[in-house]
Amino acid sequence: MILMCAVLCRRLLMDRLICKCLDFQDIVVMIQRFRCAPSTVAVSSALTECVLLRFCCGSHGLPPFPTADARLRAAMELRSRPVHPRTTKRQERPEQWLDDDPKVTLESKDLWSEFHKMGTEMVITKSGRRMFPPFKVCVDGLNESAKYILLMDIVAVDNCRYKFHNSHWTVVGKADPEMPKRMYIHPDSPSKGEQWMSKPVAFHKLKLTNNMSDRHGFTILNSMHKYQPRFHIVRANDIMKLPYSTFRTYVFPETEFIAVTAYQNEKVTLNFENRNVAYLCACSVLLPLTQL
Repeated sequence: MILMCAVLCRRLLMDRLICKCLDFQDIVVMIQRFRCAPSTVAVSSALTECVLLRFCCGSHGLPPFPTADARLRAAMELRSRPVHPRTTKRQERPEQWLDDDPKVTLESKDLWSEFHKMGTEMVITKSGRRMFPPFKVCVDGLNESAKYILLMDIVAVDNCRYKFHNSHWTVVGKADPEMPKRMYIHPDSPSKGEQWMSKPVAFHKLKLTNNMSDRHGFTILNSMHKYQPRFHIVRANDIMKLPYSTFRTYVFPETEFIAVTAYQNEKVTLNFENRNVAYLCACSVLLPLTQL
């Protein structure tokens, strides 16, 4: 594979040496073309090949190898594609996972299923809006003393734009241009497996927005498009090791939703309002009114 990439890189150099505009993105695109469906295991090896290719190109006066942030973005790009997501199946177990057997279950599964039957809608705003139902999972089977990074992203399910008409969602055209991809890293990352397994892992601070200029790290989505949240486990003690690490990816189909700027389905609106009233009533029993 490395030899093939080196040959391709040489050809690419001949084509672009005059303008000297070969950059790291060119190499990423090249690897994407010859990896039809890069798995989670392929991310680390693909980045390794990029490193070797960059060193090979160094003698031609090309730009230096990108910063850690650029490598992280490149790795995330390789992992985020607008296709129907599936739980990742790794072809082999890396040595670092031999003493692990992670198991993940969705918290509030019944609530998610209830909304899913009606067609879950998530409100997105310019200033950012939290998810409801909130995304929470329980993790088990980790190595108690090893450190892990837990993160999630939200990917497009298809290339369609939707409209709520006659009490149901219908496809009305092709999807709008894709928004910038972002991953949300749990703020407690990295932490030991013992800590992650001690209580449910909540991503309640993740916010959804339709503001392309957002600088707060919110997840940017297109309104009237269908999305699927994905949960990832990475065994690493440093966030900057993410591009070179193996991802364990988990998908829960009942968490699929359509992004909206305002609720379209009255049933979803009523269910949301009833849930909020019940939550506030429960809180009022435990807390003084001033603390609600």
